[in-house]
Amino acid sequence: MLTMAEAPSFFASVYALVAQIPPGFVASYGQLARMLGAPRAARQVGWAMRRCPDELPWQRVIREDGTIAGGAYAPLRRAMLEAKRLGKLIVAHCEDNSLLRGGYIHDGAYARAHGHRGICSESEWRPIQRDLELVRETGCGYHVCHISTKESVALIRKAKAEGLNVTCETGPHYLLLDDSCLQEDGRFKMNPPLRDKADREALLEGLADGTIDMIATDHAPHSAEEKGGGLEKSAMGIVGLETAFPLLYTYLVKPGVISFARLMELLHDAPCRRFGIAPATGFTVFDLNRTYPIDPAEFLSMGRATPFAGWSVQGRCLLTAMDGQAVWYDKTLLEGEDAE
Repeated sequence: MLTMAEAPSFFASVYALVAQIPPGFVASYGQLARMLGAPRAARQVGWAMRRCPDELPWQRVIREDGTIAGGAYAPLRRAMLEAKRLGKLIVAHCEDNSLLRGGYIHDGAYARAHGHRGICSESEWRPIQRDLELVRETGCGYHVCHISTKESVALIRKAKAEGLNVTCETGPHYLLLDDSCLQEDGRFKMNPPLRDKADREALLEGLADGTIDMIATDHAPHSAEEKGGGLEKSAMGIVGLETAFPLLYTYLVKPGVISFARLMELLHDAPCRRFGIAPATGFTVFDLNRTYPIDPAEFLSMGRATPFAGWSVQGRCLLTAMDGQAVWYDKTLLEGEDAE
């Protein structure tokens, strides 16, 4: 174990070793050992990479895929190793801020036609690609939140085929909408943004072949003021808890895109398994024959921003129960009966 007293001389020696590595060198332990003249020297560099990533000029040691050894990835690698040790998951919202460039909707046809700054798909899939490399290295369990791009689907499909411990989710809005549906209204602004039609189709394929494990709403209630700044100035995020089931039932189950059992797997069973959630002692009652328009004024959520306002859906929630007690119910259940 390196002591504080030994640290200055140790780092001085490692600096000298790293200084011998030319920029752009593709590093492996064997190559480092041969280049530095001794396995011990290579181990010293490797030790420092793992434990002190910010102390040395790691930009000299570049992997074949162009990423920097140690450096920016070291904290995530350490987190993955610790998560694996503890039997926990790394759950990631994947977004490379350096690629956002002030964007706020998808960098596609609508953004170009209306003079908006776009968010490129690479800002999502590039971090996923990086993280999956670390998953291969560490064996950590890994879950990706709200994927929205075709590249993300392809990367996760490949990782699963390799046997990596990887799961992912998407949101109802990414399955039912794309950037051709955009309006100049804050209720169409979320992060990640609505992508291209090809992305939406890839997500649906991912549902069909099992690449996508879950559907989650990414429910984000905002005030009318926060969502009143149009696409550019509104806060990111929409509500979805009260619309997810009827939307998915109406537009995916009813047309035969997925089965009802698959919808239950995506919304309930898979999340419970992955995150170790004990099935609740509760239930929800839906009238699958009742058709109605989505009306944000009826939401229990204080947030009202949804791109699905006015959509006709089938499957009205009538009652929610926990521990044998109704915690909410539709008042129409009591029509013609004593309110008691």
